[in-house]
Amino acid sequence: MTNNPRAHVAWAVAFAAAAGTIAVAGAQSVERGTVGPPAANEWVTAWGTAQQALGETAITNATVRLIARVTIPGEVVRVRLDNGYGTAPLRIGRATIAQRIQGPLVASGSMKPLTFEKSAEATIPPGGAVWSDPVTMPVFAQQDLAVTLFIPGSEVNPSQHTNAVVTSYRTPNGAGDRTSDGSRTPFTETFTATWWLKSVEVQSAMAGGAIVAFGDSITDGTCSTLDANDRWVNVLSTRLVLHQEAARAQAGSRAKLKAIVNEGIGGNTVTRNVQPAPDSLPGLERFDRDVLSHHGVTDVIVFMGTNDLRREASVSQVTDGLATIVKRVKAAGPRVFGVTMIPRHNVESSGTNTGWNSEKTRRRREVNDWIRTKAGFDAVLDFDAMVRDHAQPDLIHPPFNCGDGIHPSPAGYFAIGRAIPLSLFEPPRGAR
Repeated sequence: MTNNPRAHVAWAVAFAAAAGTIAVAGAQSVERGTVGPPAANEWVTAWGTAQQALGETAITNATVRLIARVTIPGEVVRVRLDNGYGTAPLRIGRATIAQRIQGPLVASGSMKPLTFEKSAEATIPPGGAVWSDPVTMPVFAQQDLAVTLFIPGSEVNPSQHTNAVVTSYRTPNGAGDRTSDGSRTPFTETFTATWWLKSVEVQSAMAGGAIVAFGDSITDGTCSTLDANDRWVNVLSTRLVLHQEAARAQAGSRAKLKAIVNEGIGGNTVTRNVQPAPDSLPGLERFDRDVLSHHGVTDVIVFMGTNDLRREASVSQVTDGLATIVKRVKAAGPRVFGVTMIPRHNVESSGTNTGWNSEKTRRRREVNDWIRTKAGFDAVLDFDAMVRDHAQPDLIHPPFNCGDGIHPSPAGYFAIGRAIPLSLFEPPRGAR
């Protein structure tokens, strides 16, 4: 195997995972996904997110319109709803899916009802999940879909991904079922978390699989622009679509399109063995839920560790945890790409924030050396080299620093997404 990020990675033949179940938020279980390039009419996850907490907003007899941008086209869609952090059964009174135009407005004639085992209603137990029935509905790459849910219950707190960096919409409490209303009118309130929606899946003759970006806030998109879809994951996704569609346009080409699933959580750690305790389910514990539950996974990008070091983890704790993730990905079949940690600027500790100092920078360098040379990744994406200041390599290049010395600016995210070699995600000749 090569650790050269510019080198083409030899294809390891992927295989379908054995049928089984995986835990959702440590409680109920859901169907395990499949890995490897999809065959005709197999599901591929085209959008996804990681639930991380129980929201404080209380929903009563109201309708929510959730916005999700699919990363590849498809002819048939379905959605997965999770009640991962819910403390009570979640009743979905009715649901629809449509092509979003702008805000809560959807395209005329595009709205389709969602059913669950042929019923308009569904009840999801605490920690549980449900997939909708398939819906014939053409969708485009990089298209926003609107998934609208009627929540008939009282004082329902949503299981959520907190920092979606995308605006979704809701009616006031008491407004009732407005799932069939495609206008802006009833959706007068906004929020920037994603409630209950875990993934959108497609069936497509053009689908070549899904890439899961498994990471922390720099993958989640902290410091990116609200509703601009300018995280590094978005930049990479757009480049892949353009590149792969250009390849398909060539005479005789059968190039497939790769979806990208963003499974980043702000503050996420590799391991639980850190102080203070992590804010969210660590990567080792959410791997099955947020990677293997998806369908058509061919590649996993692992980008975490900085929050472990900030929380006083040792080098060996981080490298041992990452090594375990590498083994688990390879055992399942997909290729696995490692990412070096970008610089963090020194900051004094304050309260539960243990800060950053020169010793943590030394550990970061040591972990990065291990990632580049010893971890066994199929390839390494050197984000450290992409965004560091060449005059002061332990700092972020000033135009790429969003101002906190931790996260890239939108320009920094663009630089990262632009620099990733697209050849890494191509299957070899002869692969289906």
